[in-house]
Amino acid sequence: MLIGEVARRSGVSARMLRHYESLGLVRPSGRTGSGYREYSGEDIQRIFHVESLRAMGLSLREIGRALDDPGFTPSALVDDLIRRTRERIAVETELLTRLRRVHATDPAGWEDVLHVVTLLGALGSKSADARQRAALASVDEVPVEALVEAALGEGDPNVAGALRWALARSGDGGPALLAEGIGSPVAAVRERAVRSLAEMPGGEATALLRNALASPDGMVRGYAALALGTRGEADAVPVLVDLVVAGTNDTDAADALSLLAGDDAAADRIAAELVDRLARETTGASARGRLTQALAGVPGAGSSRALQELLHDEDRAVALTAAYLLQLRGMG
Repeated sequence: MLIGEVARRSGVSARMLRHYESLGLVRPSGRTGSGYREYSGEDIQRIFHVESLRAMGLSLREIGRALDDPGFTPSALVDDLIRRTRERIAVETELLTRLRRVHATDPAGWEDVLHVVTLLGALGSKSADARQRAALASVDEVPVEALVEAALGEGDPNVAGALRWALARSGDGGPALLAEGIGSPVAAVRERAVRSLAEMPGGEATALLRNALASPDGMVRGYAALALGTRGEADAVPVLVDLVVAGTNDTDAADALSLLAGDDAAADRIAAELVDRLARETTGASARGRLTQALAGVPGAGSSRALQELLHDEDRAVALTAAYLLQLRGMG
């Protein structure tokens, strides 16, 4: 079969067939009397083998080795192809993400495009100062998903604070993206997500923080409860009491309980919760002391009655704390 016929049947151009011949990949088995290349059935089969390996991403040099080296092991080459393909996909995915983020800003001209690209690059800088400056300049400048991604990956506390500030002033979409971060298998990401969500304003953030109260991660529950306490959400009370017992952010938790005790009914409910935990904490002296101290910030008759009962507590430290708090209330 002559080269023109081979080109038509194989879909490989005559020029490429000549190139294959120059590299020694496919040599026509014979020549006609007029000197034209003549390909046998085996030659055509080899052409299809070359094209198949090219489609897998092999270079022409690798194809030559694969077809001619008897000791060639394809598994190693396939493993290398998989690695290179993954790297290429990662690069292309990162580029696609960046292009989408630039597009989301609806740039009016090339100056806007370059400005957004500069900010996105600065958010990923190795310099903490550069990242912090970019975060402070990013409000309304970059898409919220870029800020969320940066916040969830930021380990520097100053930069993290700047990113939370920017997120709190960003547009829609931030709370839902941060809530996804709360489900991360990485503890540090979960913490960054809930702390960022705690600073997001609005009803959507509040609802997502309520959902976070059911998280299996105690740290997530704690930050969510502290944020909800400042928002007047009574659902946070049990977790806030847990924080007091555990001694984790217990001062902030007691302050939040005090804020939630804004009326007589709420104050009595919180006092009852604290008293119930006191009754159950029979061996944790430190925890019982913190629970007693937390009653100081809860006004009303319910907490006063609880303090009077604690005057006779078997734990002398608890009894003395109760006596001191009653004196402050003019009831000692």
